[in-house]
Amino acid sequence: MGKRPAQRAKGHGSMTYQVRKQAYVYKIGYPKLNANGKAVILSLFNSLAHSAPLVKIKAGEEIFYAPAAQGVYEGQEIEINNGVANGNILKLKDIPQGTKVFNIEKSPGSGGKFLRSSGCSGMIGIKEGDNVEVIIKRRRLMLDGNCRATIGIVAGEGRVLKPLVKAGNRYFIKKARGRKWPRTSAIKTNAVDHPFGSGRGKRIKSKIAKRNAPPGAKVGHIRPSRTGHIR
Repeated sequence: MGKRPAQRAKGHGSMTYQVRKQAYVYKIGYPKLNANGKAVILSLFNSLAHSAPLVKIKAGEEIFYAPAAQGVYEGQEIEINNGVANGNILKLKDIPQGTKVFNIEKSPGSGGKFLRSSGCSGMIGIKEGDNVEVIIKRRRLMLDGNCRATIGIVAGEGRVLKPLVKAGNRYFIKKARGRKWPRTSAIKTNAVDHPFGSGRGKRIKSKIAKRNAPPGAKVGHIRPSRTGHIR
């Protein structure tokens, strides 16, 4: 009897594949929609669950966490819904065209959802009625103008430039994020471990994954527009 493939076991969740819950104690967000005025950065710290450093911000009586903007420091005062400056939080409709932003909301009040990794940023594009365009490399998003964003670029831009040097360094990075590492190529596994296992001359078995397949079971052709030999 075969066993559950490794990639499906990881999606299923078990004691073997689990994330350290204490790494995810900080939830990224914004203050209430009606929040205005000054806020203070209480601390700037590292989170194991995030690639960028986080800031702890106090706005009135409310405290929230957000990715740090490049150049901010502890004790710095920032503005909410007032003034275009690095680290300030504004609605998209109030941000001038061409300004770099990050930690953008998907809908007003949902908290930051887009552009939260270290070194990420988007640019404000055209404004059409109540909607604002955000340019992210080759992608363009049209979002509600009342969605909020932070001015600037996410801190930690040079994170990927430093060489890891040792495999042990990568091991601990993957372990902190609950990733399976080292990764074994599917065709190099045993036949019972993966649909592509053993290979027998490396003739990979064609497979079309179901659209509602669980995490990890989507192996092979995922929603292919066509299959077969291209003539």
